[in-house]
Amino acid sequence: MALKPVVLALSRSGEPVAHRVAGVLGAQVHGREGRVGQADAFFANALDHTRDLFAAGVPVVGVCASGILIRAVAPFLANKTTEPPVISVSDDGAVVVPLLGGHRGANRLAAEISEALGAVAAVTTAGDVALGVALDAPPAGWRLVNPWHAKDAMAILLSGAGVRVEGPDAAEARWLQCLPQGDGLRITCAAGKVSDLGPDHIQFAPQRYALGVGCARDCPVDEMAELVANGLAEAGIIPEALHSVNSLTLKADEPAILALAENFGVPFRVFDASTLEAETPRLMNPSDVVFAEVGTHGVAEAAALAQANAGALRLPKRKSANATCALAADDKPLVELAGRARGRLSVVGIGPGQAAWRTPEVSKLVAEADELVGYGLYIDLLGPLAVGKERSDFPLGGEEDRCRYALEQAGKGKNVALVCSGDAGIYAMGALVFELLDRGPDQMGVSDAARRVEVVSSPGVSALQGAAARAGAPLGHDFCAISLSDLLTPREDIVKRLRAAAAGDFVIAFYNPVSMRRRTLLAEARDILLKHRPGDTPVMLASSLGRPEEHVRYRRLDALEVDEVDMLTVVLVGSSHSRLAQLGEGPRMYTPRGYARKIDGDLAG
Repeated sequence: MALKPVVLALSRSGEPVAHRVAGVLGAQVHGREGRVGQADAFFANALDHTRDLFAAGVPVVGVCASGILIRAVAPFLANKTTEPPVISVSDDGAVVVPLLGGHRGANRLAAEISEALGAVAAVTTAGDVALGVALDAPPAGWRLVNPWHAKDAMAILLSGAGVRVEGPDAAEARWLQCLPQGDGLRITCAAGKVSDLGPDHIQFAPQRYALGVGCARDCPVDEMAELVANGLAEAGIIPEALHSVNSLTLKADEPAILALAENFGVPFRVFDASTLEAETPRLMNPSDVVFAEVGTHGVAEAAALAQANAGALRLPKRKSANATCALAADDKPLVELAGRARGRLSVVGIGPGQAAWRTPEVSKLVAEADELVGYGLYIDLLGPLAVGKERSDFPLGGEEDRCRYALEQAGKGKNVALVCSGDAGIYAMGALVFELLDRGPDQMGVSDAARRVEVVSSPGVSALQGAAARAGAPLGHDFCAISLSDLLTPREDIVKRLRAAAAGDFVIAFYNPVSMRRRTLLAEARDILLKHRPGDTPVMLASSLGRPEEHVRYRRLDALEVDEVDMLTVVLVGSSHSRLAQLGEGPRMYTPRGYARKIDGDLAG
């Protein structure tokens, strides 16, 4: 999805301009703490916050010196075709400089901002400067068929050789009318196949065609692909002219349809049965059998027509053993999307909370989400990244309600992020999400719509990883994690696992070591471990990792006291081989893996 830009205000002098720019773009203003008076959200460090937004794919407009933005994003630069726009605006609003993403919207944004401010847009992209177009970034509703030739074609244009715009859809390509006429470059605007494309001949396809598809459950991917390929060939349409793939909501999770949309690189949209049934008067092949089965007299034809708005069928229903397809066309390129998306639930771990320990993938999924769901504190830890988003806070203890709600919201076609601390798959909500999806209808699972959503899991820095990094390398050899909470796990099972881990001499990370009412299991664990490892075994207590109130301390196993541990503490207990060394930077806990024994053996040999 296209993300809205964020406008950064770094100083009082640039604050008025930042708010003017935000008003033009319909964007939020994020302000530097202590430097800016009013903003939608505040951040402490400009470099860190800019990096976080950029890594999440959010366009950034900074009212500040260009160098600040350049230094912030430089470590993340890799691919100009995927990087979001980055634009700097002078504090007085006189100059607008698109720094990155010129062909991904930066030049357009810069022009929009400069026009509103009466500023100079310092655009340096050659095509935009000389001709006002970028061949590899056509406007919405058009697609370049041979993008690998765009660079050479642009060079021909810039040489002054001129262009000849032709084809059945040339009249609709008004954005090309400003180009100088000549015979140096041919541009064909057509939805059909064009031969002899090359560096001096490129094609733009108008995306006027909506593809409708239906299929039996688990239709083979190859069968669907072959049917559609044959249908396009019969209609004389190339895949680049497709605007979208469309179907019934019941087909939202069909692998063959999902693969089709992914291969074509177009959106997949679904419509409910009542919406498709309303298209029945325009169908060429209505079916009472289909109506009896899914509640609409047609799927492929109806879905294509529902997306093409006022368009008409270009290819009536074609079918194979397990699939159907149809094409509808409008007289102009389609730029809007009807229907709804499949729906996605991103189960994300945000680490301990600080942005530096949050992965770029998680930040991107959060930025793309329509709604954030989670324990309120965890959403708060996202800081400015969560500002302006719809959010649904759930208390501790409401885990099943939280996961069910997130799945059902995604089932409505929304993009939802379920926010967890640490790693979502380690003592968090990940397992519960999949358990709900796996439950039968009579086991308090979720709706059929929720079962059809896309579920994405993205890892975070877990508490045991954060604690180990602060300590040194206590997880350098075999280790395990044990939760001491008996809310969901019988106490006897916890004790059984404690004894097994103690006998196995594992380094152990204790999660949920104590609670307000549960104070004895940690002491019992200590006593079990002392039967298998020395009293001076190092123990690390790490509280509020990655947050300003972080507190790390070390104890001997035989001196571990329950009263100095709380619910926000991770307890790392070393094995019999773990060491606590006093080094130059302070105490470092590590567990040797046996390299010294290997070296001694090699020397002896």
